[in-house]
Amino acid sequence: MFAKLAATLIVALSAFSTGVTATPLPASTDLVVRSGFHSFNNYGGFHDLSNFDNFYGSSNFDNSEFSEKSITVVKEKEVVCHSQSIEIIQQRLLVLQEMAKRIISEQICEVESQTIVFEQFHSGLHGFSRDLRRDSGRSVGYDSDILSHFGSFYNSDGSLSTSDFGFHGSDLGHSYVVPSGSNWGSHSFNSVANAYSAARSAVTKF
Repeated sequence: MFAKLAATLIVALSAFSTGVTATPLPASTDLVVRSGFHSFNNYGGFHDLSNFDNFYGSSNFDNSEFSEKSITVVKEKEVVCHSQSIEIIQQRLLVLQEMAKRIISEQICEVESQTIVFEQFHSGLHGFSRDLRRDSGRSVGYDSDILSHFGSFYNSDGSLSTSDFGFHGSDLGHSYVVPSGSNWGSHSFNSVANAYSAARSAVTKF
């Protein structure tokens, strides 16, 4: 289950672990709009955003183009979910949260770029939330090839790696694993919607 929940996080972060510039360049902060596409390349004149659109595409900021059609389910192995203590799950997700914060705060110097990258990452997690609620039309799973880079986050001295993992956002879903064993049933749309509403109502600050 940890791997399933980790996948979306890792995909959203890995492309932004390189290339920082400490001094912002004076430029317009207007969002560039071309034929209905929103580009963040060189947004605000910041050099570290020069290739921002290359990962998902200028029309695909939140990876909304990731669909069931782009998923290739890995057939040669079957993964069955195993229920674990909620506290164990919460511990691991908090580790992932702090990893995200470390990558963004250590490897991006411009606060504007930090904000844009984090919102893209946050949107990717919201996409997985829609998967869990069966609102997206995508299977609930993770990309095993992309997840395989999880062990390469650190250099031997404990510092964060800046190596290029060699994939783009368009590669997401090419090696998809869909664990079986969940209790999804005929009444789950309503019960999951209620669980989602209850969880959102517990969020006191945005």
